[in-house]
Amino acid sequence: MERIHQINPFAKRDSHSKNTVITWYVLTTITWLLSIIVSIYYTFEKPHDGVWLRRKIWSQNDAFYTAFRMNHIIASIYWIVLFILQGGYIAHLYSGSVEHVNAACSVGSHFIVNNLFHFAFVMLFVRSYFGWAELFIILNFINLTSLYFRHPGYARFIHTPVVSGPLAWTFVAIYWNGAIMVPHPDSLVARIFGNIFIWSILVYGLFFIVVYKDYTMGFNLSVLSAAIGVSQFLRQVIALQWIFAFVIMAVLFVATVVVAVPAATGKDIKFARAREGDTERAPLLGES
Repeated sequence: MERIHQINPFAKRDSHSKNTVITWYVLTTITWLLSIIVSIYYTFEKPHDGVWLRRKIWSQNDAFYTAFRMNHIIASIYWIVLFILQGGYIAHLYSGSVEHVNAACSVGSHFIVNNLFHFAFVMLFVRSYFGWAELFIILNFINLTSLYFRHPGYARFIHTPVVSGPLAWTFVAIYWNGAIMVPHPDSLVARIFGNIFIWSILVYGLFFIVVYKDYTMGFNLSVLSAAIGVSQFLRQVIALQWIFAFVIMAVLFVATVVVAVPAATGKDIKFARAREGDTERAPLLGES
């Protein structure tokens, strides 16, 4: 068992050797750049190979009038900010703080897998292989969910860019790509199901806000809900989906503020101390 623990890249470790740190730095940097390059390239260029329809990322989004169609400006800003924050995470692998380096290395394997799955998703999505793209989104959702529950108590410089940011996107993307994947995505039946399933974003977000006091998940999901709401409003004013999306955005944002403001001002420190040792249920409380 000890041997398996040593070779398992996903195993929890209290410390990491110099060679391990260098390995994580190289692999995280390469896969992160790969994720960025493929995202930027296919934002402005369509693929020139493949047997199905080939479109740019947001051209695929705009080609299907689904219930989860997003506003590409808001969604692009989300990803730009996320990529920048991920760069800050990678920089911590060269930090002079041993604690920061060990924390960054502990989530490195999941981050590398996330980047590779994102790369695969984009390559398949722009070539209209929506079924295979959905598979990689679901696999990444499992990867990121595992990361969240195995490492819930890390600082914001790790939690936001590596855990909550990608996880929030992946959860919404399951519906975003899935709505495109189903036959007749703009039909009345598909939109009715969209009107129902969009509320899962609210339930999902409130779960992390209430149980884990994770305001980053609430904020991330509120931004993505806004992306859906704006797109649905611009498509059809007389409809329910944009109303639902904006209600979800507002509720998540208010809940985020309710949790984030006390945490930022330190007013919940006493509560956090009362639950010392229970970091798995409140990863962001009283965090510096």
